[in-house]
Amino acid sequence: MRMFFAALLFGVAGVAPVAAETFAIKAGHVITDAALPTRGASTIIVTDGRITAINDAAVPIPAGATVIDQSTRTLLPGLIDSHVHLTGEPSTPFWRETVETDEHAVAVGLANAGKTVRAGFTTVRDLGSAKLTGFAIRDAIAEGLFPGPRVLASGPALSIIGGHGDVSGYRPEVNAALSQGNTCTGADQCAARVREASLRGADVIKITATGGVLSQQGRGLGQHFTDAEMQSIAATAHGLGLKVAAHAHGARGIEGAARAGIDSIEHGTFADDAAIKAMVANKTWYVPTLMALVGIDERLGKNVYTPIVEKKVRETLALRGKALAAATKAGVRIAYGTDAAVYEHGRNGEEASQMVKYGGMTPRAVLVSATSGAAELLGVTAETGTLVPGKAADIIAVDGDPITDAGELAKVRWVMARGHIVN
Repeated sequence: MRMFFAALLFGVAGVAPVAAETFAIKAGHVITDAALPTRGASTIIVTDGRITAINDAAVPIPAGATVIDQSTRTLLPGLIDSHVHLTGEPSTPFWRETVETDEHAVAVGLANAGKTVRAGFTTVRDLGSAKLTGFAIRDAIAEGLFPGPRVLASGPALSIIGGHGDVSGYRPEVNAALSQGNTCTGADQCAARVREASLRGADVIKITATGGVLSQQGRGLGQHFTDAEMQSIAATAHGLGLKVAAHAHGARGIEGAARAGIDSIEHGTFADDAAIKAMVANKTWYVPTLMALVGIDERLGKNVYTPIVEKKVRETLALRGKALAAATKAGVRIAYGTDAAVYEHGRNGEEASQMVKYGGMTPRAVLVSATSGAAELLGVTAETGTLVPGKAADIIAVDGDPITDAGELAKVRWVMARGHIVN
């Protein structure tokens, strides 16, 4: 049986190889790169999942190609969400982790991956999932078993003992039973945790550099890991070819993470001048996740969160978008990310309008952050982020012009992910 499939794929023992599948996608306009001028009427040629040409509309279509008519729409690169939690759902009580299985989490994650790709997001970075669940979702999608975006997964976030990301809120024996083995103390142990994550197959390392809003601790949002611990994490990860994303709300935690060489700051709610200067100096990326604030705002005062969490929610909502506006003005590099799971999956495109409204970004800058910018942060520029011959056919269509109206990113009409038509 294995040889039979090999014959189908590669053409052996006199069996002809499978014929190449070619699509010709007609477009009214094409945004090949969000930083460049938009092309007029064009045809994108896709063969075996990769872009082979982007031609003017007058150029003849290759014989045998399947024609897809999007000639009234604008085609652009598939969107990238740098911060999702595919196995999570909003409004889920924190105690549910005591009864739900990892198998159930994988099923939930695959369903959410389908919603995400149908919304136009053809690549995501999953920054926090239980044990091996994120990797199982990633691999199942990559093998074509389920529809979904390209997934880069971190597995469980590294945390300090008793901090955001560690299991808490239960009897000690329950905490121990639910532990992910993801905590560390001291530079040496933190380096070991990074190596263990790499061994498990992590594509990126996630740490909780500060306290968190939705965890049950009421100890503020300040720095958790020491500077030495974060330096060890960054150095070890980079030595393994991995980047590090830091959940960080408090200013000193943001500043410490940037100085330690952490690659991206996630959330960054209370970033002050010193923190932003450190991000600029160290070329740290910022992933603002403003949709997380939409999610918690929609649930505030509805008995979804405990009193401890509601207090922290109000603190963060008071500063919505201020850090993004200051970071943008200072020249910090911005990558699109939403914290999907704090709000409903599939609404990822709504982040764009939030970035314009609260962060003062232009629609073009937002689109750059959601395509070539995020691709650079994730290290996938060879595959996606722009529409260029040779890259994967991650292509979406919208009715309007996302260069002038960021709201178009929430209204994606057609999706091709790695050459497969999703809707």
